[in-house]
Amino acid sequence: MLLIITIDGPAGSGKSTVAKALAKRLGFRYIDTGAFYRAFTCKAMRAGADLENEGSLCKLVKETDIRVEDGQEGIRVLVDGEDVTREIRDPAVTERVHFIASLARVREPLVERQRAAAEGVDAVAEGRDTGTVVFPHADRKFYLYAQPEERARRRYAELRPDNKGLNYEGILEDIRRRDRRDSTREASPLRIGPDFISLDTTGLDVEEVVERLLQKI
Repeated sequence: MLLIITIDGPAGSGKSTVAKALAKRLGFRYIDTGAFYRAFTCKAMRAGADLENEGSLCKLVKETDIRVEDGQEGIRVLVDGEDVTREIRDPAVTERVHFIASLARVREPLVERQRAAAEGVDAVAEGRDTGTVVFPHADRKFYLYAQPEERARRRYAELRPDNKGLNYEGILEDIRRRDRRDSTREASPLRIGPDFISLDTTGLDVEEVVERLLQKI
């Protein structure tokens, strides 16, 4: 029987790193659901689309081919056949992806593609609504969290080598803003379902978190 494991949580909680490590340990496919929203944000920005016009974006998303494939150096994200793996992590995309993520009718076809990515395989999927919306019948559902200050420290340490202009206070405020936005949006807000297993990752390294999750699978 195929297994689906979901890992949800706020920005900086460690869900992406942990999900990748857990998938590798189990030999499962890793699915980054957020990559689909980033990929379409990239496409919409290139097209000069109004990111708040749900009608036009609905038409555009249906015309857009988004694929996430396994590559030698991790997942590859393709939009209409073009590799945009690096581009979707650009700060400009990060700043605007919340517009796409907040539109219910745009999310629907992207959720269908996220589900399709798990067809016929064991998978570990991570995001903000993987256990509540994308895979509501997943075999195990985890929710990772940590205090905003801890998450800001992690993000600062992760990004600082590539961006000397970053500061801890700015990252902390951004995390708090994203928390408010993700938890209060109408379309698929970030929340903990009654069948989730929660884990505070404060003070834990990746291997420690993975080991604790493995004990629950």
